[in-house]
Formats: sequence, structure tokens, C-alpha cells
Amino acid sequence: MESLDILSQTVGKQLQDAEQILVTAESCTGGAVAALITDVAGSSQWFERAFVTYSNEAKQTMIGVQKATLEAYGAVSEPVVQEMAAGALVASNGTIAVAISGIAGPGGGTAQKPVGTVCFAWQDTSGWQCVSTQHFQGDRREVRAQAVCFALQTLSDYLEKNKE
Repeated sequence: MESLDILSQTVGKQLQDAEQILVTAESCTGGAVAALITDVAGSSQWFERAFVTYSNEAKQTMIGVQKATLEAYGAVSEPVVQEMAAGALVASNGTIAVAISGIAGPGGGTAQKPVGTVCFAWQDTSGWQCVSTQHFQGDRREVRAQAVCFALQTLSDYLEKNKE
């Protein structure tokens, strides 16, 4: 867990240096990214709010995910997390967002989307967008921990690459 603590501190410094304000939209991780970020002292300087949108209804009412998108692709899909990230930015004062939706298990998987499938989207107000689908191994706790790590590491990589 220490590596996640170090990663969240690094991301916090990077967000502060970049004058970015993070907002999260989380489903399968249940707010774990937000919790890890806010464990860092001073996080109010770079973290605005979190949306834990575990149900499809919450995704629709809190951050504007379209019912048609959910019906066409399912909650665990790149189109849905893209709408989650965009909606989180619209519904907040954030400047950069991460969205996560997945199947942490032990049930809920299918042949097309097995347990461990997690979709991610990142977006900022400058127009940058990134989406990714990952397939993690392990039990529910391990899948969720890997998802949090991947979300923060990708954000860190982007911020590092785009330093001014």
C-alpha cells in the first residue's frame, strides 16, 4: 500500500504544479481514488470532488451518462466512462477528471467482459482525452487496487509528460 500512498502524493504535487483540479467519477472502485488522493495533506488545493456512481441511475442523474449509451454498451465500456469523465467535469469545478467502471468480481463477469475488466477515461478542460480497458487478475480487493493504481499512474504519466 505504501506505493499507492507515494503515487497519490506524487499525483497531488503534479496536479498542484500544473494548476489542475481533479474530479473523480468512480463505479467499481467505490471512491477509492478519491480517498487515496484526500489522504494527502493539502489535497484541497488539487482535488475538487468525487462522484461515486455505482448504479446506472447514479451515472445518469449525477453526471449525465446517457441511458442510450448504457443500453448500447453496458456500464463497463469505454463510451460510458468517456461520458462519466465529461459529465464529472461539467458537474464540478474540476479541470481534469478520471472515470472508472469495471467488474471487480467475484460475480458479474461474462465471456465478453470477464471479472477483472475495468474501463478508464481521463479528460481535461483543454481537450485531452484518453480511454483504456484493462484486464486485471485477482480477487475483488486486488482488482480494485490495481484499478486505482492504473488510474493514478496514467494520470501521473500524463501530467509528467505535459509539464511546462
